[in-house]
Amino acid sequence: MNVSPDAAVGVLVVVTGAVLMAAGARWKGRATRPLAPRRARALAWQAYVRALTRSADLAIDAAREAAGRGEPTIVTVEDVVRLARERFGYEEVVREHAAAALRHAYERGRCSADCVTDAYGSLR
Repeated sequence: MNVSPDAAVGVLVVVTGAVLMAAGARWKGRATRPLAPRRARALAWQAYVRALTRSADLAIDAAREAAGRGEPTIVTVEDVVRLARERFGYEEVVREHAAAALRHAYERGRCSADCVTDAYGSLR
């Protein structure tokens, strides 16, 4: 058999392309689908907690900007809930979870010197 190098390279390219297309059809979307429902719930919970933590930080920053000089910064749980809805798209935010995120941000030292919050009184 007398096969030219160009023909061999062409066949190699076609075979490689066919293998990649078959692999793509087989594993299509696997990276975006959760592997297990338990893992999907855990990842959703982590995203929710991260969004609430970020919402609490944003609420504290916004309240500090809105407060006048010498006035205490007033941060409410409703501010955290509103930001979680507006910024992160969570339609239902549990008030106790938002209060816990605000208490966590308060105790981390971001707010203890100049803030007033209702996060401690919202435990019912």
